[in-house]
Amino acid sequence: GVDIVLGANEKFNILDHLTSLEKKEKAETHFSEIKNVKEFIPGYSAGDRTRTFFKVQDGCDYFCSFCTIPLARGRSRSATIAETMEKAKEVAQTSSREIVLTGVNIGDFGTANNENFFELVKQLDTLEGIDRLRISSIEPNLLSNEIIDFVLQADKFVPHFHIPLQSGSDEMLQSMRRRYDTALYRDRIEHIKKRAPNTCIGIDVIVGFPGETEAHFIQTVEFLKSLDFSYLHVFTYSERANTTAIRKEDVIPMQIRQERNKVLTQLSNRKKRAFYEEQVNKEALVLVEDENHDGFLHGFTENYVKVKLPYSPNLPNALVWVENGNVNADTVMEPKGFKLVSAPKLALA
Repeated sequence: GVDIVLGANEKFNILDHLTSLEKKEKAETHFSEIKNVKEFIPGYSAGDRTRTFFKVQDGCDYFCSFCTIPLARGRSRSATIAETMEKAKEVAQTSSREIVLTGVNIGDFGTANNENFFELVKQLDTLEGIDRLRISSIEPNLLSNEIIDFVLQADKFVPHFHIPLQSGSDEMLQSMRRRYDTALYRDRIEHIKKRAPNTCIGIDVIVGFPGETEAHFIQTVEFLKSLDFSYLHVFTYSERANTTAIRKEDVIPMQIRQERNKVLTQLSNRKKRAFYEEQVNKEALVLVEDENHDGFLHGFTENYVKVKLPYSPNLPNALVWVENGNVNADTVMEPKGFKLVSAPKLALA
């Protein structure tokens, strides 16, 4: 049923390939070798009137031993800051109030143009028409203290970081070909919490990587327990063709991988609830989302606490002040009261 297949570079020129709308007998294919793809055009998601995911970078140069992204997405690339800002101004004309910056290795933005991610962050903080900016996952070695300090005092950037760890064992990090150790990782977390204790911190972890002994896993558990974070994304290692990890010996049985996932998922649940409990009786600004959940709306505070509010037609895509009340059984904040601060934003274009 497919008429045309386009590669990573050719997708930006899709109109050039649409010669007709007639059904073809055989699919056309147009693609370049991914290692030769250098073009990138920033883009953003549409359809969610509250939050937009704004892709500012693609590809990766890191070649971690478990990952196929460099083979599938090519080398790291991005547009210039000026080009990225022009696209960001388009986003600001929509009804979205929050931009989430995304990319494959977002902290590597700008390297081909003699620019960097910190310079982009400073420019985006001046963007008019957007209330919030949120950084998605960023490598710890690329999240400098300079970036952290700026984000935590910025006008629009919110106090929320998602920083992949993958393992709390330096031996495993080396085997994974990660570009940091646990000492650097701890430094980043402690620097953030020292500057702004209410900051939300999410962490990625992989369990069951080849060669991960019980001792390595316990190291990870104890390392995580020692960190002041808010939640985990736990991934069970799965083999990927054409990676160096797939050639490693000491493969971990799937049952053990799943057991380790459960241990860290339980730790995540405890850490998340503790973080929410710390927010009780504090005031916060919530961006309310659209979907009606059986007479209730959900929204998120700047530091990514999920809040439950009674439905009202003037609340979706509005900003409201809440006084945090109790944390319910689903780990959702139920406020004592709330006050409308800013009516729903309308698209300008």
